[in-house]
Amino acid sequence: MAQIDVLFAGYVGDRVAGTVSLVRDGEAIIVIDPGMVPDRSVILEPLGRLGVDPADVTDIVLSHHHPDHTMNIALFPSVRVHDHWAVYENDIWTSRPAEGFAVSAAVSLMETPAHTPQDTTTVVQTDDGTYAFTHLWWNESAAEDPLAAQPELLQPYRDRVLEVATVIVPGHGAAFAADVAPRAAS
Repeated sequence: MAQIDVLFAGYVGDRVAGTVSLVRDGEAIIVIDPGMVPDRSVILEPLGRLGVDPADVTDIVLSHHHPDHTMNIALFPSVRVHDHWAVYENDIWTSRPAEGFAVSAAVSLMETPAHTPQDTTTVVQTDDGTYAFTHLWWNESAAEDPLAAQPELLQPYRDRVLEVATVIVPGHGAAFAADVAPRAAS
């Protein structure tokens, strides 16, 4: 089973920072959404404490292509980058749908296009439960998404994620139990 570490819990307000997470699953060392943060040290220092060098990271998964989730990809020199429709490695673009794609044995992707038409949720199986790294929730208290491209799809995709997840790691906040996830307006 995979091991999860939230490197930095993001926020929104006068400033914005994305939640950045680390997943280790066998040989796969995956960083999810290395985006905007107050300083790169909030990504690099926790990695160092966990014994992970940026050069050890094998994969980056992007929930979507907004800068607050992509800004710091270059911290990781030799990675495969996964998004909603492809895997990118060096100068190779391999098209594939995200839905059901296995990044590693315990890590798979789910298409959840509500915040943007290209949103992807990363689903991770651990000994502690199933984690969903997603932008379907901004944080634990955000029932709505004021920037959603398709707000009418928020709750249907949230329901789909809640069918499998026990923990939600939102785009801009700390992880929370799936059973307390706020609902979008119908």
